[in-house]
Amino acid sequence: MLTLLDQLDKGTLWRSPGGIHPPEVKFLSNATPIGQLPLASMYLVPVPQVGENCTLAVKVGDSVLKGMPLTQGTSIWHLPVHAPTSGTIVAIEPRASNHASALPVNTCVIAADGKDTWCELVQNQLDDLSHQQIVDKVRSAGIAGMGGAAFPTHIKLNPVSEIDLVIINGVECEPYISADDRLMREYSQDILAGIGIIHRLLTPKRIVIAIEDNKPEAAKAMQTAVSQCGLPAGSIRVTVIPTKYPSGGEKQLIQIITGREVPSGAIPAKLGIVVHNVGTAYAIHQAVTQGKPLVERVVTVTGKNVSKPGNYWLPIGTPVDHVLTATEFTPEPDQKVIIGGPMMGHALANIQVPILKGTNCILVPSSQEIGSTPEEKACIRCGECATACPALLLPQQLFWHAKAEEYDKAASYNLKDCIECGCCSYVCPSDIPLVEYYRIAKSALKQAADEKQQAERAKQRFDARLARLEEEKLAREAKAKEASERRQASMTGTDKNAVAEAMARIAAKKAAAAQAITGESINEESSVTTTDTTEVPKGKAAVAAAIARAKAKKAAQANADGTDTNGAETDSAKTDNVVNVDANDSISATDTIAQEAPLSQKDKVAAAIARAKAKKAAQQTDTAPLESTETADNTPALSADDDKKAKVAAAVARAKAKKAAQQAETAASDIEVSNTEISVSDVNDAEAIKKAKVAAAVARAKAKKAAQQAETNAENGLSQSATPAVDSTANVQAYVNADAETAVNAAATDIEVSNADVSVNDAEAIKKAKVAAAVARAKAKKIAAASAAESKTESEIESVDEIRAEANVASPSIAATLDTATTEADAVLPSVESTAEPIETAPLSSDELKKARIAATIAKAKAKKAALAQEANASSDSSVTND
Repeated sequence: MLTLLDQLDKGTLWRSPGGIHPPEVKFLSNATPIGQLPLASMYLVPVPQVGENCTLAVKVGDSVLKGMPLTQGTSIWHLPVHAPTSGTIVAIEPRASNHASALPVNTCVIAADGKDTWCELVQNQLDDLSHQQIVDKVRSAGIAGMGGAAFPTHIKLNPVSEIDLVIINGVECEPYISADDRLMREYSQDILAGIGIIHRLLTPKRIVIAIEDNKPEAAKAMQTAVSQCGLPAGSIRVTVIPTKYPSGGEKQLIQIITGREVPSGAIPAKLGIVVHNVGTAYAIHQAVTQGKPLVERVVTVTGKNVSKPGNYWLPIGTPVDHVLTATEFTPEPDQKVIIGGPMMGHALANIQVPILKGTNCILVPSSQEIGSTPEEKACIRCGECATACPALLLPQQLFWHAKAEEYDKAASYNLKDCIECGCCSYVCPSDIPLVEYYRIAKSALKQAADEKQQAERAKQRFDARLARLEEEKLAREAKAKEASERRQASMTGTDKNAVAEAMARIAAKKAAAAQAITGESINEESSVTTTDTTEVPKGKAAVAAAIARAKAKKAAQANADGTDTNGAETDSAKTDNVVNVDANDSISATDTIAQEAPLSQKDKVAAAIARAKAKKAAQQTDTAPLESTETADNTPALSADDDKKAKVAAAVARAKAKKAAQQAETAASDIEVSNTEISVSDVNDAEAIKKAKVAAAVARAKAKKAAQQAETNAENGLSQSATPAVDSTANVQAYVNADAETAVNAAATDIEVSNADVSVNDAEAIKKAKVAAAVARAKAKKIAAASAAESKTESEIESVDEIRAEANVASPSIAATLDTATTEADAVLPSVESTAEPIETAPLSSDELKKARIAATIAKAKAKKAALAQEANASSDSSVTND
């Protein structure tokens, strides 16, 4: 089996897919030698790479010589641009580009001086240059692919992979174009000299010069040059291939010569193949041996509307309008000026554009050559475009997606492999400009890729900035830490103390500011109380402070008025005042403490109970005032028997205790206090006991008076005169009830005196108190019924004994207190009887009279019993008093 090299030596060719055979029309320009045109007055040299990978080497006003570089850069992709003639830089500004869009591009405008003076050129012998020096000379000359792609030549001359085959492309398959044909005819030796430089750099095994069979003169000239060159025999040959468009495409030519297909997205160098144009080989020879940069090229000017068609050496940057004027261009209405051939070229929107390194043809056809653009019709899905495609693509699918702007889907059909040869558009029966759609799609994809790349670069710059800022921050912190350590090391003891004092002052100022913002003003008295009771919970501290103030005020008043004959009245009034003051102070202190700081659950409970008791005592004091005359009459008895009166107050306190127990139970359920014991001893006040004594004395006096009045009325048979006594009894009962309401807190204190271990939260004691209260109410009703029937005193006494027994069952401590109170009350009644005075009352109803009689009977029985008990149990009373 023959190897690839053997097949190349035999001239074996492979058939390429697709392709068309359009009219060539090369005879218009290939019949005359390459000519020269007069210099233009202005040259437009685009510098699009400035700002990306190069900078300008000149400025406005600078004088330049032919061949002087206008840009400089170090990037591998940088292609230097040179002055096409001598003159002056008159402007550096955006000008219309040599593109179908005519978008502006940065351009150096050179005003030619007409001398066309070259800069100093350095000629070299090839044998004196190294490979790298040759590549550098090619690069500094700004040589790019002359076939139209304008790919940097120095990159192709320095591949990373080994090259086995070099193809010199002299096919020039595009209709109308004959620049390479004339160049090979006239400069075959220079082209072979350039091929020799390429052979030295790449050292390929074979070099093939491919020429179409429609250029026999060029093929003959090149064959002659090959036979005269100094390259190794058998390493280079001229191969003539069939004329077919687009055989001159890089991938298509490789497939025709070698039978290999370049993979999608790959370059020929991966297959060990490099392709160069004949014009590129000529430019390489000029740059390396003569030192000339690429400042001019051969351009075909053709078309029936040009009087002097042909091929001309045109300096890079020559305006197209100057070329057309010099070739006697005769425009038609709607005349098209095409850069490139009729198949792959593009029409210019503005002829004030320059000749570029890749410009090989200026076509100005007449209307008979290229008619008007036909109207686009709907695709009939004939498939001719797919048959003609040399890249084996699906033009129909690409068209649909490109037209729908579905560029990503078009890319998935290998849109980038399209060489824009125009075969599909040429064969389309619907006159659809398929290539135009593909170009738009490619531009959109390129723009999206550029934007994505720019965004990625911006992100990288941002990340680098963040990293730099973080490093700077860490460096500053490390530097500050080192400086701080040095200062601390050099700091004396006095300096350290000064720093500590300054920090303490700052902390104090912050604390004061916080207290001023969050706290409220506290009065002096509350502040003192709070300070004294720091170790006590805030709620209890407030209550204790209020009670202490009340005690102090009451003691001061008692000392001032101790010798007053109206002591009972004074004590009563003071007691009321004490209650009011105590209530007010308790509320004030509690509120103040609540404002000062958040209270615990226990403190809240204590404060709530204190406020409730104080408020209740104040209300009851207002609704049940004591009469001054009765208080005055009671004063002697109070002064004589304080201890006994305390026992009497205990009896009243029991009734109050029942109500207090009920209120405590209600308060406990509302506040939801658990596991908190509030001892009644916290509010154990001797003044409350004394107040209860006063109330009890007044009640007994009124009861005695009512009893005497009722007895007198009964003896005289005056039913009408009994009204005052009954009313007095009712008033006494009402007063006692009201006083009982007022002295709830005092009653709780008496219970604590009798039972020091009993607490409000003792649920069992509260329950027993309720039972005792219920029994007492039942027995009271029974006693009232018995009095109405005027039963004997003995039965009433038995009832009282039964009540005492029931109370003993419910709570022994309460029963003991009841016995003591009953005994003391009986002993005190005789002293109260002498001081009682009639009380003026209003007439009563029959029902009220009945109740008054019952009360009088009960009072009379109790009085008799008290007298008997006083005589029989004098010694027993003394012991109870001591208890």
